[in-house]
Amino acid sequence: MENAIIVKDVTKIYKLYDKPIDRLKESLHPFHKEYHRKFYALNGLSFSVEKGQTVGIIGTNGSGKSTILKIITGVLTPTTGEVTVNGSVSALLELGAGFNMDYTGIENIYMNGSMMGFSRKEMDAKLADILDFADIGEFVNQPVKTYSSGMFVRLAFALAINVEPEILIVDEALSVGDVFFQAKCYRRMEEIRERGTTILMVTHDMGSILKYCSKVVLLNKGNFIAEGSAGHMVDLYKKILANQMESLEEELAEERSRKTGADGGATGAEAAAETDPAADSEKSRPALMKDKMAVNPNRTEYGDGRAEIYDMGLFDGRGNLTNLLLKGERFTIREKIRFHAAIQTPIFTYTIKDKKGTELTGTNTMYEGTDIRPVADGDEYEVSFTQKMTLQGGEYLLSMSCTGFEQGEHVVYHRLYDVLSLTVISNKNTVGVYDMESEVQAVKSAGTV
Repeated sequence: MENAIIVKDVTKIYKLYDKPIDRLKESLHPFHKEYHRKFYALNGLSFSVEKGQTVGIIGTNGSGKSTILKIITGVLTPTTGEVTVNGSVSALLELGAGFNMDYTGIENIYMNGSMMGFSRKEMDAKLADILDFADIGEFVNQPVKTYSSGMFVRLAFALAINVEPEILIVDEALSVGDVFFQAKCYRRMEEIRERGTTILMVTHDMGSILKYCSKVVLLNKGNFIAEGSAGHMVDLYKKILANQMESLEEELAEERSRKTGADGGATGAEAAAETDPAADSEKSRPALMKDKMAVNPNRTEYGDGRAEIYDMGLFDGRGNLTNLLLKGERFTIREKIRFHAAIQTPIFTYTIKDKKGTELTGTNTMYEGTDIRPVADGDEYEVSFTQKMTLQGGEYLLSMSCTGFEQGEHVVYHRLYDVLSLTVISNKNTVGVYDMESEVQAVKSAGTV
């Protein structure tokens, strides 16, 4: 498959000065003394995008996502390395890029069309489609400096999407528009993708990344971390957000080790297992969910000991164990309980609290109508609660317990307070604790001016 974009060993260094005068001192110093420190916005970045692919670039703020897009589009020049672009490019970068704020919307359309290599006659043919998509009315004849951010992004995207680019580059700009315009934009992006247009996008909306991208590049602090399927890269990104860098590095090392093993010969771990009885013993130990979770070492637990919650985990919508969930996805809380005595009717529970300790939501098997038969000493149960995450983006704490009622009294067999942390990632928070997922419609009344 032919590549539309090739990024090879790209580094971008900025010189940072503590005081403005230091820049002058450096330029005039007879021995070229340096008064700056180097900031690596990108450090040896390499990846490629095949023609027809939709590729996402993700990472935390300051990872270099926008910088590499600006280098690909020619807005910035790399300090070292090179970028090869095969095809005509239409880019939607931050608001204001490529527009003259004193020109009207119409004038900016023709100016940008000319910069892309289109003649006046060719832009005349495209104008109706651009204006229809932008839908900003008479404002198109006003200077764009008078536009709201929403009108600006409407015009910018309408122009970028209707010049039939071979490569479309979008940098987070759609987050400015209203939800209906965003849906309209994504529908159009789906249309041009099906026609073979290459799309390179930067967004914090992981739902869009999962839905549209065939490949994702993960960056962190200017460094290339990994590339691969959208689901896998989002999972790695979650670990960066949760400051689980050691876990991330271990996972990447394991992947490299597996690839090395697939090329022939046993991996180091496999070779050790062949000769090390301790490795065999560790391998035979049943894997526990909590071993892959961020478990609170300072949790509070109590109970009379007749039941033991010995394992627990959180699973995202793709079945991965994780402490990080996307708002809007279905997820599962799973508990494993071992009984050390006969109990007539045990009840399994979970509760989610905010960092202040306020209980936000929760349920149990009794509320849900799931009757547990009498259990005997030695019995084990696995209980799963599956639901949709509607809490706002933020940090939460998960508690769970096994309780019951005996002679009308509430009895706690085992309770774990704040045992797991839970981070919700959201690209749209509403007011309050949770999102009621409102469907909004605004219609101009007939007869109004």
